[in-house]
Amino acid sequence: MFSNARRSRRTVALAMTGGLLAVLGLTACGSSSSSGSTGSAAGGSGGGSLPKVTMMVGGIDKQIYLPYELAQQLGYYKKYGVNMQLSTETAGGVGAETAMASGQVDMAGAWYIHTFDFQAKGKDVINLAQLSGAPGERVMCSKHSGVTTPADFKGKTIGVTDLGSGTDDLVQQLAAHYNLSSSQFHRLGVGEGSTLLAALQKNTVDCAITTQPTVSAVEKAGAGTSVLDLSSTSGATQWLGGTWPAAGVLALNSWVTSHQDTAQKVVDALVATMHWINTHTAEQIADALPASYTNNGLITKAVYVAALAQDKGQFLPDGMMPANGPATVETTAKLSGVDVSKVKVSDTYTNSYVIAANKAEGFTISGG
Repeated sequence: MFSNARRSRRTVALAMTGGLLAVLGLTACGSSSSSGSTGSAAGGSGGGSLPKVTMMVGGIDKQIYLPYELAQQLGYYKKYGVNMQLSTETAGGVGAETAMASGQVDMAGAWYIHTFDFQAKGKDVINLAQLSGAPGERVMCSKHSGVTTPADFKGKTIGVTDLGSGTDDLVQQLAAHYNLSSSQFHRLGVGEGSTLLAALQKNTVDCAITTQPTVSAVEKAGAGTSVLDLSSTSGATQWLGGTWPAAGVLALNSWVTSHQDTAQKVVDALVATMHWINTHTAEQIADALPASYTNNGLITKAVYVAALAQDKGQFLPDGMMPANGPATVETTAKLSGVDVSKVKVSDTYTNSYVIAANKAEGFTISGG
């Protein structure tokens, strides 16, 4: 978590209709039916005597988080010796990283930046594998906003997922790079998907930060265009000052220490998945995902594939933490109000499990 405000995250998203929630797979029920260990294409049903691991993902149907479910669909968790039970963060519910830190689940598919906040609060959370080198976000602005750079946020209202969320921190750092304090513009929690789209359409916000497939839905509706692109490492470097590792595999260090073999199996499966992503097309990736993720009330499969082809570069091929990534993310945490003075960056992540996974499979490591 980034602040107490996040305890009530995504409250705006509760306004989404039940039908759309079901379509987008954002309810806990929808998550268990589409992303549990019972539906993998190669893995069959059931986990037998394999060690069970539970992981909550911060929006499992978002493109930025697709590796976790893709590993399930490819049967990789079972192949590498884990009975993985996936779930998704629900609208208005507890965050994935918070569920992990409180022991509700073993692992979280969430942004690396959360480790700094937990470490600052004395909670020993560590990142075991890094799946992306960029946030995968875009700041979408209406044609009347007048925003072309973060400096133009001054006096404007910018939509974020919720106050205190990762997107909120990103917006504040974007502004800080242009010497703009958070008191000089307004931030409003607008959720994601249809609620974010509605906020732009009704001019409730001038801009809003979001990911695919919502980006394409906003563009299709003519509600906004991408002004600040953080979907690639080059975009993150341009606007945030360096590579910004986002989606990772977070766990309590105490759990990792007592489940080292199991933790290694999870990383093995996800590292294999990252190499699979690197060697397959956007269309092949989309074909391997549940149909409800790629073709629903918000987006068509053709649009999903086109968006993924454009943003596929955010995914790291080997799971290694980018060498300069932690420093950039630490800056974000500091700018968002986290006291990082007593946090050791070396305590926030480890490459040891990723190195072992790549070595076991004979993969070449390009990161680190």
